[in-house]
Amino acid sequence: MGEFIAYGNSGDLPTIHVISDSVGLTAQAVGRAAAAQFGVTNPVIEVLPKVRTFREIKEFLDEHSEVHRRNTGDGRMLVFYTLVDRSLSSQLAEYARDRDDIVAVDLVTDAISAISRLTGREPSTKPGGLHVADQYYFRRIEAIEFTIAHDDGRNPQELRQADIVLLGVSRSSKTPTSIYLSQQGYKVANIPLDPSTAPPKELFDVERTRLFGLMTTAEVLVGIRQRRLGNAVGVASRYADPEFVYRDLEEARALMRKLGCIVVHTENRAVEETAQEILRYYERAHPPSVDMMA
Repeated sequence: MGEFIAYGNSGDLPTIHVISDSVGLTAQAVGRAAAAQFGVTNPVIEVLPKVRTFREIKEFLDEHSEVHRRNTGDGRMLVFYTLVDRSLSSQLAEYARDRDDIVAVDLVTDAISAISRLTGREPSTKPGGLHVADQYYFRRIEAIEFTIAHDDGRNPQELRQADIVLLGVSRSSKTPTSIYLSQQGYKVANIPLDPSTAPPKELFDVERTRLFGLMTTAEVLVGIRQRRLGNAVGVASRYADPEFVYRDLEEARALMRKLGCIVVHTENRAVEETAQEILRYYERAHPPSVDMMA
């Protein structure tokens, strides 16, 4: 059977199984967006990429259904697939219909068919056509790699290479916002602000229109930190103590004013909403080029 990749943290949601004749980025993005509506921002996703035969698909489904049945007593599976090969797509759809333990969602066929009907043109069935190795695709991959390498204050000497720099106190949504923006092709670095640690000096060299401070209310932040600590709240109570949290936010606010960065509030907002507000400000100062809009 073909190699598959698994990662994430599902919370109480089912694992999302992605099957693709390319790398599966489209289905993964849809899966994460859907899971976010249920409060899970990092669902478990198992990917079977670059499939060429239905045998690979069947073996993947049968094996994972059995594993889930052994581990949880429930062999039901959620499948998102992007298969431009119409034969493979049809076989998978038929196989899923014949089984009551597979919920399969075709993310490509209806979209391709709609365009074909409207234009009268026949679609290409070349595998991987969704992610042609063009400039935009490679820029997104580079942006994701840059963002991961510059998460949580790492490699501050390269801050000036970032398109966007986010700063904020602990649990202010820096990392999920960074990752979301990177998937849109932006190189993002994020810097944690802590009253006991001085911010990196390189932060003061970053162009102000690239700096964004993420801010929330003390009440919301206390709740998030208490949930994060769980049973350890008694051991590390200072982290979630309202007085400490208030001071944490005040010092972060003072630094943001000193830097002259744009402040964006994250309380009661989805990551996508925060990212879109950041981009509205960013793109006024840095209008996207033609290739960026591809």
